[in-house]
Amino acid sequence: MLWIREEFLESRADHGKVVVHGHSVSDRPEVRVNRIGIDTGAYASHHLTCLVLEGATRRFLSTA
Repeated sequence: MLWIREEFLESRADHGKVVVHGHSVSDRPEVRVNRIGIDTGAYASHHLTCLVLEGATRRFLSTA
């Protein structure tokens, strides 16, 4: 998967579902039409983020 990282992160393709992923650190969650990146680098930033999905509702919980 290492070789497709940038292609995946920049893609606007419809994957059939919204993909929730980590392994691509950012300051805050990245919400796109086809993916939600929740890796906020807790190992270095001490800022852990999770996504709560309740029906059609999405919200984030964070230690920061």
